[in-house]
Amino acid sequence: MNRNLLLKLGAIALLMLVLMIPILLIDGVIEERQGLRDQVLQDIARSSSYSQQLTGPLIVVPYRKTVREWTFDEASKQRVLQERQLSGRLYFLPETFVLNGEVSTEVRKRGIYQARLYHANNAISGHFELPVHFGIEEGYADYRFEQPLLAFGISDIRGIGNALKLRLNGNSLNFQPGTQAPVLGNGVHAPLPGLSGVEAVRLDYALDLSLQGSEQFSVTPVGRDSRVSLKSSWPHPSFSGEFLPVKHSIDDQGFTADWQTSFFATNLEEVLQSCAADGEQCAAFGSRSFGVGFIDPVDQYLKSDRAIKYALLFIGLTFAGFFLFEVLKRLSVHPIQYGLVGLSLALFYLLLLSLAEHLDFALAYGLSAAGCVCLIGFYVSHVLHSWSRGLGFTAALAALYGLLYGLLSAEDYALLMGSLLVFGLLTCVMVLTRKLDWYGIGKADAA
Repeated sequence: MNRNLLLKLGAIALLMLVLMIPILLIDGVIEERQGLRDQVLQDIARSSSYSQQLTGPLIVVPYRKTVREWTFDEASKQRVLQERQLSGRLYFLPETFVLNGEVSTEVRKRGIYQARLYHANNAISGHFELPVHFGIEEGYADYRFEQPLLAFGISDIRGIGNALKLRLNGNSLNFQPGTQAPVLGNGVHAPLPGLSGVEAVRLDYALDLSLQGSEQFSVTPVGRDSRVSLKSSWPHPSFSGEFLPVKHSIDDQGFTADWQTSFFATNLEEVLQSCAADGEQCAAFGSRSFGVGFIDPVDQYLKSDRAIKYALLFIGLTFAGFFLFEVLKRLSVHPIQYGLVGLSLALFYLLLLSLAEHLDFALAYGLSAAGCVCLIGFYVSHVLHSWSRGLGFTAALAALYGLLYGLLSAEDYALLMGSLLVFGLLTCVMVLTRKLDWYGIGKADAA
């Protein structure tokens, strides 16, 4: 092969490496803007409320237990009976737990960034079955029970939007701040007067909870039989957690979802008792939750970052097109002309990022691609000394941008589409150059 041809190929390869410098710089700008956006979202959540997780209700019975132990007294050389007091809590999960919620969303803006908050109006109900003597079978006389309470864990109590009232067996009780139960963390509690534990009792509870949060709404299914139904006008839910909905419906008007679990699936009773005994399983108790995320699926920074990962492929394919024109049409394209076209391709990603912060991503992509395609098409028409060749090159470049948008939109099929694209382009190159005498190219140029 001719030495000039080798030098040209080397120069093209070097240009591709040099053009990765502005690509990497633009990629850094994307990460910086994404970090700034995330910080603004955290600031908005800090001034309103974070993601919410509901855990409860639980009935908590504080107690003091008298423990008697025989010890050996060194002074008197006799055995002595000593008494000491142990304090603890008994926890009771509800037999049934039902939550029906309606969720609406709103957008809070700060500069060019916006965060999505939600307002959940929840109707919660169910019942408890408290056993006789609170389930204490041995040593009941050694226990001294304090006033029982019903505790409800709410991860960010700033989001509570109504005056909470507990309806218990037809009576109305006021909630107070704090859960008085370490296993629940933040939340509220309502003292339960008149529960002595002398006999078994059934407690029917109900409450209405208006709650504001951001990004995620989660529920811990604490009941022996738990049923949760959510309805919202948000059309892009992201279901997460330990359990998926048993049925759901999603359309342009919003979504509905129903969950149903039991003690057999959650094992929360055993986890709760372990937490009460040694405190090691408390984190596991709160992690047995499920919920839905209210996150905008159109993330311009994520899509811009995914687009820039194809930058080297785009530059390589464009330079390959130039090179084919050189060898097939006996034209001469200077390395500087290669570099200017490559720089135009790199600036496409900067245009895309800046426009996507103010416009819909599809519109920003279309405007950025159209601007780069028109500029490169105009320039290439003069470089190739033919408007027809320039239009052909422009059409091929526009098709590549269209395929790239398809790759960004079809996330599940991105690998398949990318593989087919590369294979198809390689096929075209091999078909176009199947009769080309590569050794003859250098000789003809020398002649």
